[in-house]
Amino acid sequence: MSETANNPMLSQALAQAPEPPKELVREPLVLNQRNVGWISDQVAGIIEKKTPTWWWIALGASISVMSLTFIMIAYLVGTGVGVWGLNHPVAWGWAIVNFVFWIGHAGTLISAILFLLRQKWRTSINRAAEAMTLFAVACAGIFPLIHVGRIWFAWWLFPIPNANGIWPQFRSPLLWDVFAVSTYGTVSLLFWYTGLIPDLATMRDRAKDKLRKFLYGLFALGWTGSNRHWSNYEKAYLLLAGLSTPLVLSVHSIVSFDFAVSQLPGWHTTIFPPYFVAGAIFSGFGMVLTLLVPLRTICNLEDLITKRHIELMCMVLLATGSIVGYAYMMEFFIAWYGGNPYERYAFINRAFGPYWWSYWIMITCNVITPHLFWSKTIRSNMIVVFMLSIVVNIGMWFERFVIVVTSLHRDFLPANWGYYSPTIVDVLTFVGTFGLFFTLFLLFMRFLPMIAISEVKAITPQADPHHPLGGAKEGGHH
Repeated sequence: MSETANNPMLSQALAQAPEPPKELVREPLVLNQRNVGWISDQVAGIIEKKTPTWWWIALGASISVMSLTFIMIAYLVGTGVGVWGLNHPVAWGWAIVNFVFWIGHAGTLISAILFLLRQKWRTSINRAAEAMTLFAVACAGIFPLIHVGRIWFAWWLFPIPNANGIWPQFRSPLLWDVFAVSTYGTVSLLFWYTGLIPDLATMRDRAKDKLRKFLYGLFALGWTGSNRHWSNYEKAYLLLAGLSTPLVLSVHSIVSFDFAVSQLPGWHTTIFPPYFVAGAIFSGFGMVLTLLVPLRTICNLEDLITKRHIELMCMVLLATGSIVGYAYMMEFFIAWYGGNPYERYAFINRAFGPYWWSYWIMITCNVITPHLFWSKTIRSNMIVVFMLSIVVNIGMWFERFVIVVTSLHRDFLPANWGYYSPTIVDVLTFVGTFGLFFTLFLLFMRFLPMIAISEVKAITPQADPHHPLGGAKEGGHH
């Protein structure tokens, strides 16, 4: 028996205690005291109900846009990389910019770090964030392959012994990328799939037709929800979260080494690894907001993806945007403090040279815009948050453009200076990858639970045996 039950005076004092002010009471992570049965019905219902018309329209549009990438790749392979806007000295153009942009959506890092820090609010966003990462990696992987020029020689990047004596250059960060990104993609997939297993079993048990029951059952790996299954699952999930966190930190650091290990002014700086990691979290949360803000309304998930979730993500954007802004300032400080005239010129040229417009778009989107999230009114306005999240994504693309192009377009010799402009092939190849990304995401939300059902259930009052509603007393049927 509890201490309160043994002490009538304490019970009476607690009963008479004034309720705390509303502004001090945290909004629950699942609104309206929804029971666990409702959570299953609502999330699984997105998959089980008849496919809505808007989904078919969105899928058709995204497939049409996706086809642009593959048409442009076919044209590139048939014609040569001369169809791109690459010139001397800008030998790296949109392909590398877009690779770094897509790989910089750290949804797995968001999910894993929040899990290790035991942040319960992650449960409504982690599944979409992890899926977003996988689809972004698929888009990113296209660009290094086509940037090779002769795609059929891309296998030379792998350390495969062969009679021709072709061996990769292990001192090149471009080769480090191959290992880092492939490992990153593999572990992200395992982390995402492991979290899906209990929900796949839920979908299997709810499935009406035999094909769905068979497929969900196949991928649920015989999950029964027994104590042994939960014990093994939680160990595996914790190990994968622990593995994912340093791995994701390493992959963004290694992507930054593509630039940082060179001797080129504007690239040769030690701040790049932490700066790229902060940028990846910033960019990742921006994309998660872009996806989830409209979907919470379209799919009637306002009780699961609450305003509190959106506000917390906005606060993370504010924090990481401030870190990115600090990195921008430190780059200028070190360029001045280091006393290297070439380094100093590279940064002055970024801000005031021919590409000044791209630099100030980057500063506006990544440094100034996040500070709007100091206002609770703005954080609570879903339309404004959605628009600002798109601004963040635009700013992060321009960050990569500024790093690559403005550092290259003016060489040590003024005779080599040039102005880089993308061609229509560059532009359409990149635009098409958005079609690929949204096609994969639409298929994901149509056939798999978009929210982690079992994890959301675990944070409800019904899951706490010490809560008045504990033990699913209020109709928490499955």
